Amino acid sequence: MALAPKTRELAKRSGKFLEEALYRRLFREGNAPMTVRNKLEEFLKSHKRVHKWEVGAAIRRLRDHKLFRPALKVFDMLDSIGGHLMSKLSEVMSKRGMNLTVSDQAIHLDLVAKARGISSAEEYFVNLPDDSKNHLTYGALLNCYCKELLSEKAEALMDKMKELGFASSPMAYNSLMTLYSKTDQQGKISSIIQEMKANDVTPDCFTYNIWMRSFAAMKDIPEVERVIEEMKRDGRVEADWTTYSNLASIYVDAGMFQKAEDALKELEKMNTTHDAVAYQFLITLYGRTGNLVEVHRVWRALKVARPKMVNMSYLNMIQALVNLKDLSGAEECFKEWDNKHASYDIRIANILIKAYIDEGMLDKANDFKKHAKERGGRLNPKTWEIFMNYHLKNEDIKKAHWCADRAIKKGRSLGRIWVPPSEAITAIMAYFEKMKDVSAAEEFIELLQKVQKDLGPEVFESLIRTYANAGMKSPGIRRRLKMENVVVSSDTEKLLDSISNE
Repeated sequence: MALAPKTRELAKRSGKFLEEALYRRLFREGNAPMTVRNKLEEFLKSHKRVHKWEVGAAIRRLRDHKLFRPALKVFDMLDSIGGHLMSKLSEVMSKRGMNLTVSDQAIHLDLVAKARGISSAEEYFVNLPDDSKNHLTYGALLNCYCKELLSEKAEALMDKMKELGFASSPMAYNSLMTLYSKTDQQGKISSIIQEMKANDVTPDCFTYNIWMRSFAAMKDIPEVERVIEEMKRDGRVEADWTTYSNLASIYVDAGMFQKAEDALKELEKMNTTHDAVAYQFLITLYGRTGNLVEVHRVWRALKVARPKMVNMSYLNMIQALVNLKDLSGAEECFKEWDNKHASYDIRIANILIKAYIDEGMLDKANDFKKHAKERGGRLNPKTWEIFMNYHLKNEDIKKAHWCADRAIKKGRSLGRIWVPPSEAITAIMAYFEKMKDVSAAEEFIELLQKVQKDLGPEVFESLIRTYANAGMKSPGIRRRLKMENVVVSSDTEKLLDSISNE
């Protein structure tokens, strides 16, 4: 779904159409999931029309922000396949004259997998008409299997694609190699490369990047360097800046900082289009080599190349400066961002809040949190997690519990799920045991179960000890454990007799 020329975006819109481009309407008040969902629902109820290119742009933005369910809802506007409309929304939108191409269906399949699971994606694929089952939709399903690390299904589908002649591009092979990389089967990647050569499938930059990474995982730097030299000799694939960011990252991981910086110089030469993401990689990787001078030089170059700086660039720079212990530089960069941007991004504030916390500057971290709220920033679960970890480290479990409570509730209010780390849950439950606070323990478990279905036996064993310490009864505890499918230890089983009337 390619974006239409800018002239189409600016064309005068009739009264039947939405007053502005759909993606602008959805993200007008920020990218919080709940906000975007509400804007989408408003649009669907409006009965306004939009151009198909707008839907494509909206879907890309939603995918970029990992808002897969809203993206799928938008896609339902396009779905006009008889008998397989994904929801009542698509029934409304199909009347607006939008039909899916095979390329659209491949993207739709990927969204179904992310939003509803792999079995739903398989069902969607099976129900596609035969002429829609080509290299695009097969490739999309293969990619879903690979992302879910379903090796057997991925390999079987790849064999089917070869049989049908759908494996003539590097994309399918790249998906399979990514799977092998993630499942620690690095040895299979070289075999895939040899198969590609035998079948005259031309590799792309991503192919070489995965191949280099496979040798890096085996700590074989000479082989990494052999791959980059083979890429240069091949001539069919021209290296781009991602090739050298990948190589530099490998060198950094290996502690070979001079070679990493040499690769970063090549990266900079390759970035002829002044890609902001390339600058972000340069800043991050120079930061990891400890070269503060180069970090500042690249930052200045980015500001010249891209005067209209986005939040992500500031976030990346401030994080690099914090990692390099240049707290004053990070504060200066934050002030520059704070003065220029009306829309407050709490993720940027969180970096400095954590930096202050790590330095033991709790008062300054609290002042910064207060400033963020005054500027219209919406604290998120990460904000509260930072404070929770500080209080856990300082053994102030009461305050840590309060922060965990805030983080869970804040996540739910933003349409996100945040679950405390297991060590935090253990410490908080142990605190309730010590304080003999059955009520607080039960409330905490009730809240946890809203964000995590299976809490495990340790949480319930701690609850049972809390009841025992408090000398209180829990008449239905055995039935409750059975419903939760929890099996407790023999020592805890003995305590059950003292607190249960069953």
